[in-house]
Amino acid sequence: MKTRIIIFLLIFSSSVYSQSDFDKTLKAGEVLVNGLSFFKNGKSETKSSDSKIVESVCIKNKLTEKITFSLTGKDEEGNVQKKELVIQKDGKECVFELSKGIYTYEIVLPNKEIFKKGEYKFNEEITITVKNE
Repeated sequence: MKTRIIIFLLIFSSSVYSQSDFDKTLKAGEVLVNGLSFFKNGKSETKSSDSKIVESVCIKNKLTEKITFSLTGKDEEGNVQKKELVIQKDGKECVFELSKGIYTYEIVLPNKEIFKKGEYKFNEEITITVKNE
């Protein structure tokens, strides 16, 4: 069913939007299929877009057990930034004032099994939803 919805969105977006919008839709479908959702929050009018800090990165856990969410990256000076959050079932945790950049993330289950890992470029506020798909 989800595959049909994604295919419909791809066909619809290719007929209505430009190529760059089509590429964005492809990426969005890819994220949905992989079971990890990223939601960007509205930009604050008081914050400058050239800021080197992301105000908040939040993670929601929709799995049936708690998870450990680890972020590792480097700031502009080359200092290693490492954050680790333990998020309970149906919980939400946030990291505030994270330096903009590319971070590797790792989601670990209580039995120490790695649920998911990858990279993401944080450049604005975002909420990540971890779900089993």
